[in-house]
Amino acid sequence: MSERPSVITRLIKGFGRFWWDFLVGDTPELFIAALVIIGVTALLSETGHFNAAAIVVLPVLAVLALATSLLRAVRFSRRK
Repeated sequence: MSERPSVITRLIKGFGRFWWDFLVGDTPELFIAALVIIGVTALLSETGHFNAAAIVVLPVLAVLALATSLLRAVRFSRRK
C-alpha cells in the first residue's frame, strides 16, 4: 500500500508547479533571458552609474531575446 503525501506537501508542490508554469511556461530561454537582462541593467545602473546606458540596453536586449525566441519558434514550426 503506497502512502499518500500529506496535504502540506501537496500544497507546496502545487504552489511550486504553478510558479514554474507561470514564470517559465513553454519557453525557459525567455525566463533566463529576462533574468540576464534585469541583471545586466542592474549592474550597469549600480556599478558604474551608467543609467543612460541601462535605459538603452534594456529594450535592446529585450527585443533581441524576443526576436531570437520568435525565429527559433518559426524554425521549429517549419520542421513539422
